[in-house]
Amino acid sequence: MRLLSIENLDIALGGHLVLEDVDLSLARGEIVTILGPNGSGKTTLLRSIIGSLAPTRGHIDKAPGLTIGYVPQRLHLDATLPMTVSRLMSLPRRHAPGAVAQALRRAGVTDQADRQVSALSGGQLQRALLARALLESPDLLILDEATQGLDHRGTADFYRQLARVRHELDCGVLMISHELHAVMRASDRVVCLNRSVRCAGPPERVVASPAYRAMFGHDNLDALALYRHDHDQARVPSELSS
Repeated sequence: MRLLSIENLDIALGGHLVLEDVDLSLARGEIVTILGPNGSGKTTLLRSIIGSLAPTRGHIDKAPGLTIGYVPQRLHLDATLPMTVSRLMSLPRRHAPGAVAQALRRAGVTDQADRQVSALSGGQLQRALLARALLESPDLLILDEATQGLDHRGTADFYRQLARVRHELDCGVLMISHELHAVMRASDRVVCLNRSVRCAGPPERVVASPAYRAMFGHDNLDALALYRHDHDQARVPSELSS
């Protein structure tokens, strides 16, 4: 089932064309990652999907009744503000205790419900924000660089949790990431964006493309080597890989 279809999308801000002729689709159960340099229009694209920016040209079609959960890049809170994770989950409106408990479980932070948000580690905070986005059991989960600031282990743990969420909810996932290596493990499709779509497809095809290489340089070789290593390891019989 297709959840999202974008065709010929242009967005102009302040008279400047930020996105031009963008096509993108996403199906239920699929994880799609958007890559691109700073200023390439990634966050603008997410804002247009959420509905906070209107297209200058083109169409954004969503499945009827589509529910969206959003995980921001960061949360700006006064460190002195007393707020537990449970209280964070009730903003901007309260939810049934059962729904809150289920969302915390899905995000892997059930044991953090009574902790102060200011006391959470970076990974715990991002999982709390993920839990908040899961309160409505969304059809489409959107993440804007949700692993920024996490170390490699924290990033890997977050993506594993995201894969479990996708499997349990059978939701679509659209995310922006700067973690090139982790993206190759986590994504079904990758879209390279720099005002327009430069390349798109399965990770193995994208990392081998000239457009990806031009955009990311030597990081392309590292990502390709890692993808091939992971792919080869997945094909090794379990008795040989143990």
